Amino acid sequence: MSGTAEPRGIVHCADGVEVARGLADESVDLVYLDPPFNTGKRQERRRLRTRRAEEGGGDRTGFGGRRYETVRLGSTSFDDAFDNYLGFLEPFLVESRRLLKASGSLYLHLDYREAHYAKVLLDEIFGRECFVNEIIWAYDYGGRTKKRWPAKHDTILFYAKDPERNLFNADEVERIPYMAPGLVGAEKAARGKLPTDVWWHTIVSPTGKEKLGYPTQKPLGVLKRIVSASSPPGGLVVDLVAGSGTAGAAALELGRRFVLADKSEEAFAVMRKRFAGEAGVEFWEPEGEGP
Repeated sequence: MSGTAEPRGIVHCADGVEVARGLADESVDLVYLDPPFNTGKRQERRRLRTRRAEEGGGDRTGFGGRRYETVRLGSTSFDDAFDNYLGFLEPFLVESRRLLKASGSLYLHLDYREAHYAKVLLDEIFGRECFVNEIIWAYDYGGRTKKRWPAKHDTILFYAKDPERNLFNADEVERIPYMAPGLVGAEKAARGKLPTDVWWHTIVSPTGKEKLGYPTQKPLGVLKRIVSASSPPGGLVVDLVAGSGTAGAAALELGRRFVLADKSEEAFAVMRKRFAGEAGVEFWEPEGEGP
């Protein structure tokens, strides 16, 4: 479907990297990525290595304008998920940086398995000086192993395209209660505080009204916090591995535009249902005409 007015949102059933390549440089205010978490299982994958290229060569530009080239080392079956996962993740991050305006932000949502490796890759692509926050989303739900400390948090890495020009709307973020309101006085306690880099927020309840039946659905409250802080009203929010489309739902509720992409037909079906009846939201499938 299409119209003469600019759409409020577009949902693609397509590979997110390919969708990104169809968007203009420096046209996006916020990119949120919630890729599949790497479980570390033994899989058949191509092994890649990135090395410094000679002048005029290479297939991408890294920190400080240096050129790099990706070398294929072959295909093997092995347990080293590091190379596999970063090889999958890198094109999403490279395209995200290209898309972002100078004031734009990237939020990469991972868990404990890959967050530290991904940060090294982000430092290379964006530059270490563009790292803003490591956000810990802590929750208290689900099974608890007795073999170690139960893992009950995700990591969200926040990078700025340009740290000197980065947009951060502290006044638009919903404030939260003080943990010890008696220590700050009645006025501050009534106003609440700006969230820190540790976010206590429940997951989407399996039996709650918010649940859409998608296994990795993220809470709307978490995405509204990100969208309100790091995009302007009317701005463009992009999610290239959109899953259930929560980033788009947050953008729509907060008066932003969005582009969502996921190559999973299951995810696309969930998003189509989620945004059904929303005026100005368009859906693009592989056999359809592109926007």
